Amino acid sequence: MLNYADLCRHPAAFPSLTGMTRPEFDTLADQFERAEQESRDRSTITRRSHTPRCHAPGAGRPHDHGPRDRLLMALVWLRIYPTYEVLGFFFDLHKRNAQLNVRAVLGVLDTLHDFPFDRPNRDRTKLRSAAEVMAAFPQVRVVIDGKEQRTNRPTGYDAQKPYYSGKKKAHTLKNQVVVDPCGRIETVSPTVPGGANHDLTVLRGSGVLERLGEGEGAMVDKGYVGVKNDYPGVPIVIPFKAARNRPLSEDQRAFNREVARHRIVVEHAMAQLDRFTVLRHVFRGQKRDRHSDVFRVVAKVLNRRLAVKPLKTYAA
Repeated sequence: MLNYADLCRHPAAFPSLTGMTRPEFDTLADQFERAEQESRDRSTITRRSHTPRCHAPGAGRPHDHGPRDRLLMALVWLRIYPTYEVLGFFFDLHKRNAQLNVRAVLGVLDTLHDFPFDRPNRDRTKLRSAAEVMAAFPQVRVVIDGKEQRTNRPTGYDAQKPYYSGKKKAHTLKNQVVVDPCGRIETVSPTVPGGANHDLTVLRGSGVLERLGEGEGAMVDKGYVGVKNDYPGVPIVIPFKAARNRPLSEDQRAFNREVARHRIVVEHAMAQLDRFTVLRHVFRGQKRDRHSDVFRVVAKVLNRRLAVKPLKTYAA
């Protein structure tokens, strides 16, 4: 059986199984235990049947595994993405109990803290290093890109159509990722069907640009052509796009290369997200809300990793 105590004797295996080193895992585990206890104390309904609670928090049958083992189970599921049958085998649980444990842990992890851009007010702390990292574009506060992931094909043509992406030639889910100039994930959008939602549509619905402070701007790729028409007062850096019989000039190509050198932070963040197999392979779940929760938790876990080992940047 896989457990925290045994894994501690093999610290080199922690990143491969959880996406975190052992010290990072221990820090997260301490915060998780406190957050889980606070969540249990605040709960007014039972965990399984969701009926009004009759007994004090903590009553009833305890978990078969301790908090660190349950956290380990959830992180292994995110990092490796085994089926619940396999996960239950490794942790000596029935597959349904493994599934319920993972969902409960992810719910607690999502309450640990919000992304900086999730706060509605504009009282965010200014990035002292933004002007240094984005020397050529000091007005850029965030870098934005979209991420698509394949999903199981829904049943029925009407249900399938919104998910079919002509670009990917597959049924996909889409999320928008917003990072700061240093690569830290500021916020992610809720999951939407990949075929029926263009990147620009997701950006309009996310409200990210509306939450920028005065003078703050964004950097996007060519998939967001037309965004300046919707936000004329927001400084937006976007590469030039060639058209039929209208190739780019040498100056425009040079500008695009400079933008690409700074946009690389969001591409690196996407690559780090894909290190978690749950966001790289075909997503097996049928509910978009569950995929949104998984995406947010992975992004928060990744931010903790980036706080220790920042992404490489290519500032001019």
